[in-house]
Amino acid sequence: MKKRHLLVPILFAVIYACGGQGNQENTDNNQTQSNTEAEVTQEHKGKELIAKSDCSACHADKSKLVGPSYTDIANRYDNTAENQKYLADKIVKGGSGVWGDVPMTPHPQLSESDLKEIVNYIFTLKN
Repeated sequence: MKKRHLLVPILFAVIYACGGQGNQENTDNNQTQSNTEAEVTQEHKGKELIAKSDCSACHADKSKLVGPSYTDIANRYDNTAENQKYLADKIVKGGSGVWGDVPMTPHPQLSESDLKEIVNYIFTLKN
């Protein structure tokens, strides 16, 4: 009987110690994750612009939806000034035939600076 009374406080101490450490780790991980997310948002304004537009209805970073993934686009083209202009023009004018028969909706409302940010973000996904 006395052994059980000793076992309970020891067990409680072990559980408390493990739980406390785990919570600290989770807090640290959450803070690191938040910092990383903030850095990504600051570094990739293009990703934020894409999220605010209708682009995600047809495109995703790594998987093909209606249109190609941004990674596939980045891997198809070299990151040159000429290709950056070509992709920005393609976003503004829309079109079809490059990636299949489904036409891409034109986006004439996007400013030149927003287009540059979006295209720059796409090229960050190049493998």
